[in-house]
Amino acid sequence: MAGKGRQLRGRIKSVQNTRKITRTMELVATSKLKRAQDRVVAARPYAEALRDVLADLVTPELSDRFPLLRRPPPPEKGGPRKAALILVTSNRGLCGAFNSNLVKEALRQIERLQGAGYEVDIHSVGKKGAGYFKYLKRALAADRQDIGDKPTADHAASLVAPLIAAYEAGALASVDMVHAKFQSALTTPPTTTRILPVEPPKDRSRRPDYILRPDPGAILEQLLPLYVRNMVYRGLVETVAGEQGARRTAMKNATDNAGEIIEYLTRTYNRQRQAAITQEISEIVGGAAALQG
Repeated sequence: MAGKGRQLRGRIKSVQNTRKITRTMELVATSKLKRAQDRVVAARPYAEALRDVLADLVTPELSDRFPLLRRPPPPEKGGPRKAALILVTSNRGLCGAFNSNLVKEALRQIERLQGAGYEVDIHSVGKKGAGYFKYLKRALAADRQDIGDKPTADHAASLVAPLIAAYEAGALASVDMVHAKFQSALTTPPTTTRILPVEPPKDRSRRPDYILRPDPGAILEQLLPLYVRNMVYRGLVETVAGEQGARRTAMKNATDNAGEIIEYLTRTYNRQRQAAITQEISEIVGGAAALQG
């Protein structure tokens, strides 16, 4: 019993230490989730306002004037053969299947684009996505690991600026972004958003209550790059919020599982200890009876 007891006590202490770590990580993720969720909520009114203005301004005539609104012809009709895919993952793990789900979504989109005849350039944001494709020995068009869990509008602008330039020059057929869609702390499914060409909202029910100066074309010239950068920024902040939500859930499950293991090991230790004590009492009683007899 002595050897087994020491082994069980060692395992109990080890699991207790692990539970302390996972509990701490759960609390940290909860704190970061609140801040990330605030950024998501704060970004939505601005994005909705941009969307409404774009819906009011874009007309078929203006769509032909601006490259960001034009849809290139397919490769077989002389269109560009390259498409860009932005994959946003986290820099750290311990968040369940969060990153693997994003990579699977990216692989589905790559397969779809290649099936349509395009060569896909992968622009990776985050270590986990980059690590996966490097493991496959697939070259990356961009590898950004400097954004972290506090993305800014400048990060989004630097990420998408070369893609806007390439699309305007006719070198890219499309730009898609694979990111997490933050619906709640427990629901962050991977999703694909079309970044370029810009697809104006179809809602024409609103009547604009403003006067346009100097003209819609001049406004769209400034508005379209801003709208694209904002779409990328929203994808970044929603992915960060989804990462923290997934990590909090994973660490809570790990903490709960550690508690169950500790309870099982403690019961096992107590049973073995009780059995050893009972055996010792039986041996004492038996020895005393033998002496009396």
